[in-house]
Amino acid sequence: MSKLPGNAGASLLGDKSLDFYRDPVIFCQQLIEKYHSRVFLCRLLNRPTVFICSVEGMRELLCGTFTVRCFSVDITAFRQTAVFSFVEACLLRLSLNSLFSGTSLKSSADYISSGQPQCIYSVFKRLGTELVLGLFLNVRVEEQPEVFQEIMQLCTEHWHGLISAPVKVKVPLWTSGFAKALDARSKLMEIIKDKLENDKQGFVGSLASLPFPNSGSAAQHLLLFISALIPKALASLLTSFTLALGGPEILLEVQRLWPPFIGGRRIAEKDSTLSDFCVPKDYGAVYISYFIHRDPEVFQQPDSFLPERWSGRNAGQEHLLCSFGNGTRSCIGSNLTDIFLKEACRYLLKNYDWYLDPTSQDLDYKWLPVSRPTNLPSLSFTRLDQTISD
Repeated sequence: MSKLPGNAGASLLGDKSLDFYRDPVIFCQQLIEKYHSRVFLCRLLNRPTVFICSVEGMRELLCGTFTVRCFSVDITAFRQTAVFSFVEACLLRLSLNSLFSGTSLKSSADYISSGQPQCIYSVFKRLGTELVLGLFLNVRVEEQPEVFQEIMQLCTEHWHGLISAPVKVKVPLWTSGFAKALDARSKLMEIIKDKLENDKQGFVGSLASLPFPNSGSAAQHLLLFISALIPKALASLLTSFTLALGGPEILLEVQRLWPPFIGGRRIAEKDSTLSDFCVPKDYGAVYISYFIHRDPEVFQQPDSFLPERWSGRNAGQEHLLCSFGNGTRSCIGSNLTDIFLKEACRYLLKNYDWYLDPTSQDLDYKWLPVSRPTNLPSLSFTRLDQTISD
């Protein structure tokens, strides 16, 4: 067993959180080159943290015997209890899996509509929001436009506050983003609890009937399901798809090169090993999907867009991607996301041709809170039937 490359530095003074959040890709790339390793030690959120940038390390962390507890983005604004026992987590997953199939998904196709978008990311985010609120809360924009707008605004305030400084301040004429997030959370929880009590149809009705350990659990999970982060993830992948493709290509390669989330964080519950390195108890473990998906040990020409790799050397290796986690610790909604993305992409390819408008735009990516071009791109769409008739 080897010592981890890198060092955690001193408490507070050695913390690298600001450098990481400023640009996680450049941060990790510099340390990979410095330590000549895709697994290294650093201090993040003032905790010694192992950064994992290899497929092998990610699989050990998420699919192997590495004992961890999950970490929530913000336990105050999302939920009071962020850590579940392994048994409880498995029971919850099994209970919820049945809700992501059958009639619960039939409404997803209803939200794929045509249009002439200007800012394509915003259009796809709106589309994702309509899908999420319709599926999880039975709130459809065409039936309840005012309720839909209210919930969408509250979800946005909630999410923006989560990624701001965790300082609750209210003074005349100004309220901190975090304080707005807590207020938005309270209003969302009122709406959600009313839905759970009075709406017996669809997903929300099924969720209310599950035997959760306490009365607030269903509401807490539903708050997470309608989070603005989900539409952002869908918009991220669909935006990357439209920018990368001009014809029928493979969505897997889009997910590989432009994963919607930079990664995930866990905490070691006991002394463990990872990629033959010793990881002490209470150390953090962060997997970085951007670099895992570009691991040269697995993906030849890792920075190139080569969809044909999935029918060649990497055929059958979809399980090596971690856009939505991996193994037993993958996102429970990954199948729903896959269905929605394929339907949306199929619709676009069947009905539209598109191009950047204007043709010269800055398409450099930002990676937090989700991946997307820093400057939101503008595209023009032309219906294929119009092209043929012309």
